[in-house]
Amino acid sequence: MYYSSGNYEAFARPRVPDGAERKHAWFVGAGLASLSSAVFMIRDGGVPGENITILEKLKLPGGALDGIKEPKRGFVIRGGREMEDHFECLWDCFRSIPSLEVEGASVLDEFYWLNKDDPNYSLQRVTESRGQDARTDGLFTLNDKAQKELIKVFLATREEMEGKRINEVFGRDFLDSNFWLYWRTMFAFEEWHSALEMKLYLHRFIHHIGGLPDFSTLKFTKYNQYESLVLPMTRWLMDQEVRFQFETDVTDVDFDITAKRKKATRIQWVHQGQPGGVDLTDDDFVLMTIGSLVDNSDNGDHHTPAKLNRGPASAWDLWKRVARKDPSFGRPEVFCSSIDQSKWESATVTTLDERIPEYIRKIAKRDPFSGRVVTGGIVTARDSRWLLSWTVNRQPHFKQQPKDQIVVWIYSLFVDRPGDYVRKTMAECTGEEITQEWLYHLGVPVEEIPELAATGAKCVPVMMPYVTSFFLPRKAGDRPDVVPEGATNFAFIGQFAETSRDCIFTTEYSVRTGMEAAYQLLDIERGVPEVFGSTYDVRSLLAATARLRDGEPVHLRGPEALRKRLIARLDDSEVGQLLREAGLL
Repeated sequence: MYYSSGNYEAFARPRVPDGAERKHAWFVGAGLASLSSAVFMIRDGGVPGENITILEKLKLPGGALDGIKEPKRGFVIRGGREMEDHFECLWDCFRSIPSLEVEGASVLDEFYWLNKDDPNYSLQRVTESRGQDARTDGLFTLNDKAQKELIKVFLATREEMEGKRINEVFGRDFLDSNFWLYWRTMFAFEEWHSALEMKLYLHRFIHHIGGLPDFSTLKFTKYNQYESLVLPMTRWLMDQEVRFQFETDVTDVDFDITAKRKKATRIQWVHQGQPGGVDLTDDDFVLMTIGSLVDNSDNGDHHTPAKLNRGPASAWDLWKRVARKDPSFGRPEVFCSSIDQSKWESATVTTLDERIPEYIRKIAKRDPFSGRVVTGGIVTARDSRWLLSWTVNRQPHFKQQPKDQIVVWIYSLFVDRPGDYVRKTMAECTGEEITQEWLYHLGVPVEEIPELAATGAKCVPVMMPYVTSFFLPRKAGDRPDVVPEGATNFAFIGQFAETSRDCIFTTEYSVRTGMEAAYQLLDIERGVPEVFGSTYDVRSLLAATARLRDGEPVHLRGPEALRKRLIARLDDSEVGQLLREAGLL
């Protein structure tokens, strides 16, 4: 396997590898990593669809990419997905998946046209004082000390950031800035999370620095992620005769390990309560999604809080059993042993009263019923004790959604702090109480909040113990390589497999691991797309630098005559022109 960039590799079709028609693939988990890897095996690797089996514990595919209407609770979305132009592997995959909405178009075509016609941007990123404009003016408010800390982390080696927390490398000047407010709420970073992941994100998304205050660089699907992404992909796989075996909890994978090679020999599972499994031959592959963001997640309802489930978690238990068999299979305890540092809670509110959308309209400055972009991303109540954020995507967010209803997604970073209106922690709150707290920060008159929350909306809270577990401080070797050294017929995929080319908590990362696994195991003669190289582009770096300084030019020290002479010399050069264009001179 190798990495590539440019049209030559992007549009090439690889030849079918020798013996591909005899290969069988078994996928553990039906999340995006497995679904996309199966697509690549069929499309680029020539493996017959009927030779692929996807094993899934739940009754539906999609993993963390969910979106469903539960008859008694209402609409539920555990999280949202932000996407951008340079998700190279994701778009490589979805260019081949037919749209369910537009005849003759791919999912990529549909997505591309949608975001051309209705580009995303926010008109109100932050509020305070109960729905009022926070007047951030899009400024990052990073003083000299905070700027220096940011540059130091950016220039540090990976090894220097390993095992460190964000609040170990940044001081209060940085952590009290608007930049950190934008950053942490967009990506769900806590101060105790990994400084290494913070560094990797800075490199990966340096070209998005200017878009942090208004989300103008982001793109979103038309509907929820299940209906827009998972459903068309699953339909295509089923059309290729891929077999989905639901209600199957994989409990272990056996290996034959020697000094020179590692081979998976058997998959063990419990299917609908009955133990079973399959022995693996020389023509069998097994691709395991390890760990899980949504394992043990619990749904409450309008009158019941979601519960924090600290009990056994099957996805993590599987990785623990596998990891004990070889040091190269990772260290899952690093990620799953600190639930209080990896949990947070989200909630889905469906409005039933026509008065609530008017408050959304006031803050978003757009008609929430227009079918177009509404908030353009999350709106953060910066003075919320929960640090509550909420978003309204294009409506309807579900195809079954009544035209007079709005579906809202809410999440909080501080789920163990008492609220501002509801003097309880979010973790203790029912859906109705979460709705009250949200309405309070929307600016609904206090005397109207109880009635509107009781009868004007329906809310489903979801507690997720492991949702930011991959952000916990880690070191090299804690995550296994996608294909460990010596592995002959297996791979690890998903958010906890290691590909140094990208950063986690993105749809792109899941697809990239699935693509790398398929290409390595099958020896496909086509390059895996390289990560967009903005971190090596001097123009992107200068633009980001200027933006991080809130447009303040660099003031050269020294005598005035010397400064003028230096600037004159710079103006006669390409470097000077770049500095001028970036606004740094």
